Amino acid sequence: MKFFIKKLITLIITLLLISFLTFTAFSVIPGDAALSRLGKDASEQQVEALREEMGLNDSLPVRYVRWIGGAVTGDFGESYRYEGISVSSLLSDRLPVTVLLSVIALVIILVCSVPLGIASARHAGEWGDIVTNQLTQIIMAIPPFFLGMILTYVFGLILHLFQPGKFIQPSENLGEAVKYLFFPALAIALPKIAMVVKFLRNSVISEMNKDYVRTAFSKGNTRTGVLYSHILKNALIPVITFFALVIAEILAGSIIVEQVFSVPGIGRLLISSISNRDYPVVQAIVLYITAVVVIINFIVDVLYQFLDPRVKTS
Repeated sequence: MKFFIKKLITLIITLLLISFLTFTAFSVIPGDAALSRLGKDASEQQVEALREEMGLNDSLPVRYVRWIGGAVTGDFGESYRYEGISVSSLLSDRLPVTVLLSVIALVIILVCSVPLGIASARHAGEWGDIVTNQLTQIIMAIPPFFLGMILTYVFGLILHLFQPGKFIQPSENLGEAVKYLFFPALAIALPKIAMVVKFLRNSVISEMNKDYVRTAFSKGNTRTGVLYSHILKNALIPVITFFALVIAEILAGSIIVEQVFSVPGIGRLLISSISNRDYPVVQAIVLYITAVVVIINFIVDVLYQFLDPRVKTS
């Protein structure tokens, strides 16, 4: 229980620290949000009046406390670019798309990487393992944006399995949305599959050489029985840490892939908001990304206590 409370306190402190640094950074960089909204033709009086209305004339601590207080309740203020539209509504429109994209990508990664990693380890040194190693090396070397372009060209322009740029919102047609998102999810998943396969393969092979495995074989257990009953449980522990980073990265928004496939998700919103100096939106997205990473790591730390009794909680 003490371990859980300690980790929870660390999580809260981390979120507060990152939120303060983010808010401070966007408060001190050059640029006037009021002038950006009104345009260069606005008078000094108009700019000053809008600054007062937006609360930009208040001190930094006052503005931060007001912002973080609203953020706790889901109120991140109004967008500078889209006048009269709240940041929360912009996020609520984009977040389901990113989450759906992430879920599809994670399913592809799990379904493909774990069996391939185990098979590669079981047949280490054989031709199947050699081919798998070469493929994973090639896939990891391809930049995500180029991989996205290849998938768009092959499956979109040649095979016509989807129409690039014609994304349909899940609220309108979930089936069509999933069909479209499968290909950007594949672009996200392929490099991650290659990484997980290589990581799991090396972890399983490392465990195979340990004393408890030889003891299990001496008791008459089969190779398959030892692999699934003894080796895999221990081999998956370091893989879970790596997989947690993969989950956090995907849920945080795959910016490049969303741009290539014109997917209206969090990543694409972040780029457009930075370009338009829409700081409330940027701050909210950065806080969301931070929360995802910290919470995923918190969950992994807690899971470790159940997966590996050797991990001490004191």
